[in-house]
Amino acid sequence: MAARAAGRLLKDFVYRRVISTPLGASRHCSSSAASAAPKIPHSSKKGRLLTGATIGLAIAGGAYVSTVDEATFCGWLFSATKLVNPFFALLDAEVAHTLAVSAASRGWVPREKRPDPPILGLDVWGRQFSNPIGLAAGFDKNAEAVEGLLGLGFGFVEVGSVTPVPQDGNPKPRLFRLRQEGAIINRCGFNSEGIVAVAKRLGAQHGKRKLETSSSSSSADDESKHGGKAGPGILGVNLGKNKTSEDAAADYVQGVHTLSQYADYLVINVSSPNTPGLRMLQGRKQLKDLVKKVQAARDEMQWGEEGPPPLLVKIAPDLSREDLEDIAAVALALRLDGLIISNTTISRPDPVNKNPVAAETGGLSGKPLFNLSTEILKEMYILTRGKIPLIGCGGVSSGEDAYKKIRAGATLVQLYTAFAYGGPALIHQMKTELAECLERDGFKSIHEAVGADCR
Repeated sequence: MAARAAGRLLKDFVYRRVISTPLGASRHCSSSAASAAPKIPHSSKKGRLLTGATIGLAIAGGAYVSTVDEATFCGWLFSATKLVNPFFALLDAEVAHTLAVSAASRGWVPREKRPDPPILGLDVWGRQFSNPIGLAAGFDKNAEAVEGLLGLGFGFVEVGSVTPVPQDGNPKPRLFRLRQEGAIINRCGFNSEGIVAVAKRLGAQHGKRKLETSSSSSSADDESKHGGKAGPGILGVNLGKNKTSEDAAADYVQGVHTLSQYADYLVINVSSPNTPGLRMLQGRKQLKDLVKKVQAARDEMQWGEEGPPPLLVKIAPDLSREDLEDIAAVALALRLDGLIISNTTISRPDPVNKNPVAAETGGLSGKPLFNLSTEILKEMYILTRGKIPLIGCGGVSSGEDAYKKIRAGATLVQLYTAFAYGGPALIHQMKTELAECLERDGFKSIHEAVGADCR
């Protein structure tokens, strides 16, 4: 029965979606015809090649699905996405990113059917995470693809940064690949459709997810209990300020008032290097005043039994010991719910500094950031005495990396750049590796491993 259903789904995917994809993609890349003699644009050839490859995969999958169970077919489908990654590499980085978000928003990505290893489940802020691997803010800036991204198997997805007023961000090009180093430099500058557009989108998705969850809750299985306000999967909302705003606190407060009803947790982003003056908000007095105002705005709203969403602050990796001590003091004094460590770096550690692209201004993410962000994470865990949940972010590209972040003090882990390069197949691979790491060292849960290297 499952095989027949998957087969029908695959047929629908081929005929109604896949065939039309390269036509849309070619619009981004093709040049106008300059001569009377018709020539096939180079990008159209790529599009046809992509179409042929995808149809071939679909046909092969159709034959394969009839002989295997749902979980096995799911694994095959995720593995097949690796064949598409090279085609995205041929596109401009921002165009590829836009297409990826569009595909996820339309459901043109596989959906994870394999259960997470039980050892990865954990409770944070009273919310049940099926696994600690999340997608960092910056990928789905405008909350277009929450359902599709959660369906890939992430334990949580963070959207944003969202600004009150729509803004275009910095001039293009503003996204640069350093593929050999597994890194990206970006100077996007909080390009956002604004709070109103994101609230409308989140509201529609929230209602749809709650309806689907309630309709399937009759089975009352344990898996349906994992998740947040709208169902399985945790949703974080990352808040930013507009570039021209003179009152940063007012921007974050507006974000809380408009978006917190849909969020399982909220993030104050004061650490992007691409908005002038933003990182100054990490100073002790500035951060204390800001957090107080945002907490007050959240707490004055009416909440049900579940209470208000947790409030986190995302910090930079380019901070001195004194800066970290100040942030830890504010976090403890104001009982902040968590910290995300860290955002991108303005430094250019080895081997990035040898790449000509390193001269581009902006924040560096990816593998070269791992050691720096992990050291900052470890210091902050010690400074906060393990009393505040930390999310480790920066350079995570494997289950072993995630495990190192957890041992350094992270309760949850996020990735972005590795996902951009590795695609959907990376997620299941990371979860499997992380479970193996925990079992190898004798840990029975994520919580047991948190901060193990600091004890």
